[in-house]
Amino acid sequence: MFTLSPAEADALLLSLRVSLVATFVSLPLGLLTAWVLARRDFWGKSILDAIIHLPLVVPPVVVGYLLLVLLGRNGPVGGFLYDVFGITVAFTWQGAAVAAAVMAFPLMVRAIRLSIEAADQRLETAARTLGAGPLRVFATVTLPQILPGILVGVVLAFARALGEFGATITFVSNIPGETRTLPLAIFGLLQVPGTDEAVIRLVVISIAVAFAALIASEILSRRISRRLRGTA
Repeated sequence: MFTLSPAEADALLLSLRVSLVATFVSLPLGLLTAWVLARRDFWGKSILDAIIHLPLVVPPVVVGYLLLVLLGRNGPVGGFLYDVFGITVAFTWQGAAVAAAVMAFPLMVRAIRLSIEAADQRLETAARTLGAGPLRVFATVTLPQILPGILVGVVLAFARALGEFGATITFVSNIPGETRTLPLAIFGLLQVPGTDEAVIRLVVISIAVAFAALIASEILSRRISRRLRGTA
């Protein structure tokens, strides 16, 4: 029952690749965005916060359509990339990673932002008083405190990217071997009679991968927290 066909194995490997790329490519921007929202007050902050969280409340198909308009070959950004660099984003696995990153980004930012807001700023002030520069303060004082939150954000983003469907199928379609991730493969199999076993296999695998990621995140987060408190 759990012997994967080549097409199913391709869907699994593609999902992992898309989710990992989407998560780690967006991590630097997510960390910067979370820090700005947590530590800076400026005009339009509420608007920026709303835009970042918009993918959580609008239908994913809407996000996929907007990506297609912007990054399609005839779109303003996609057309520029194709004409100047010969890069095509729509209907490629890289496009699937973009769609997954956009949908997962709000969860990453929210987790990291909450961690930054909970960090003890008195330690940062003390480090600056002792002559440490901003980058050194962040690397040696702030980053260790918010590391568990970063880890949670990464795992939440990975799990969300792994399960992304609506924006992906709208932006990059359901192309076998190119954009057919696990959710799209499950959707495709559901349209074909007599594929119940294959559907069950992919559903179980999807749940197992996401569950393993969450468990690993919890274990690592606890270990990091204990080390920061000096209890391990």
